[in-house]
Amino acid sequence: MNSEAEPLFVQVGRFVQDLIVDGSLQAGQRAPSINELAAFHEINPATARKGLILLVDAGVLEKRRGIGMFVTPRARDVILYERRHELAGNFIAPMIDEALRLGHTRESLDDLIRRVAESRGMYR
Repeated sequence: MNSEAEPLFVQVGRFVQDLIVDGSLQAGQRAPSINELAAFHEINPATARKGLILLVDAGVLEKRRGIGMFVTPRARDVILYERRHELAGNFIAPMIDEALRLGHTRESLDDLIRRVAESRGMYR
């Protein structure tokens, strides 16, 4: 886990979401268990449980009594919809605020974004 301001249980939920978005976990597959997540992240199982419950409440995971939690058919779409709507407020606005503090012009920021995007394989 990282030391971001997000609570650990939110980070656990985001970790599982990332597995779904990048294709490591597909619809119908079993998600990591509470104990697996707790051991992997070296956290309390109650914290891992709380992170998974967030995903159940969002319709990303479904509980199957006695078996575990499984990725729902619409999980990836739910996550992508949510993250796309959070992108501007959580990432772009703070980035622009920092760019303004650093004295970037629109052109220099556009250039910076383009160069970083190209270095990550975008625009090819």
